This record gives sequence, structure tokens and C-alpha cells, in this order.
Amino acid sequence: MAKYIGPKAKISRRFNVALFGPNKALERKPYPPGIHGQRTGKKKTDYAIALGEKQKLRFMYGITERQFNRYFNIAHKKKGVTGEVLLQILEERLDNVVYRLCFATSRMEARQLVNHGHIFVNGKKVNIPSFRTKPGDVIEICPRPQSRKLALRNLEAMKGVKIPDWLSLEADNLKGMVKRVPTRDEIQPIVNEQLVVEFYSK
Repeated sequence: MAKYIGPKAKISRRFNVALFGPNKALERKPYPPGIHGQRTGKKKTDYAIALGEKQKLRFMYGITERQFNRYFNIAHKKKGVTGEVLLQILEERLDNVVYRLCFATSRMEARQLVNHGHIFVNGKKVNIPSFRTKPGDVIEICPRPQSRKLALRNLEAMKGVKIPDWLSLEADNLKGMVKRVPTRDEIQPIVNEQLVVEFYSK
């Protein structure tokens, strides 16, 4: 399945959570989309609930089904709690780090910044959004005036948003660093990752 590029509000309403950031559509219509959206009383199966948690996580990070399966397999083989390791892998993606550093106002915009060559990692241009960062990596904005203008505009728009403790930001230099691997508490996902693990275990 390719990356989802359709209406964001529709997906957020389906899962009743703001997957792509604040969305007024959820306030106006707090029920699923479609002609049967306002019907209530239908109980979901355990499988449907677990599938929904997996899909929420996939849409949130903007990745394909194949990518998500690969990340889960990597997490499953590593030491530690599989669900937490999976979240850490997703957070370490370059596009997510760019978003967390407030160089972009959304993960989708962060992906575009990376794709268009606006991001450097350790002094070298990296245009692969799925590039996995590691502790010690320095992420900075390309020195081109256009790139810096975009980043400064986004930093202003994201003013007040807290930078996670596992990252550091030098706003004046448009530079950030991955200090360490994030913990489960720092990620604060909007899903129950254990249900995702159970979904793949069936």
C-alpha cells in the first residue's frame, strides 16, 4: 500500500484521534465518516481493535504497510520490550526527528524537507525520510537561503512546542542533535503498542 495522501480529517475521524495534529473536524463531527458514522452500539472484535491501533501508528508516522512490517520484524529481533523498541525505531526516523526539532510543522512537511534536500546529517545531505538517526547525529538545515527561510518560519510557527529531552536544539544555528534513544514515556504515543504486538503475534 502506498503512503496515504487523501483527506486527513477523514482518517482522524475514523479513529477519533488527531493523528496529524489539531483538527477542528473532530470537534465538529466527533464520529466516524460515512453515512453510518453516527450509528453506535456495534462492538468491535479484539482483532479489529488491534488492527486499528496498528493503523493509527502507521498513519501517524506516514509509513507504508511494508515499512511497518519491516520495522516490527526489526523490533521483534532486538532485546527489550518489542512494543517500546518499535516506537523507538519510528521516532528515530529522520523525518520524525526533523518534526520533533520543530523544523517542520508536521511529519508530512518534514518528509518533504528531507526529500527536497533541505536537511543535512553530520554535514552531509540526506534525502531519505526513513534514514534512521542514532545518538550523536547532528541534524541541521541546509545553508541555502531558501532552506533557512523555511526552517525559521516553521520554528516561529512551532514556538512554545517543547523539544523532547532526547534531542537538543540550537535554534539560532538551525541545528539539532540526537542525544540518546528516547524512552517510552518521552514518546507518549496515542496508541496501545502492546495491542500492535498482539496483532502480529496472532
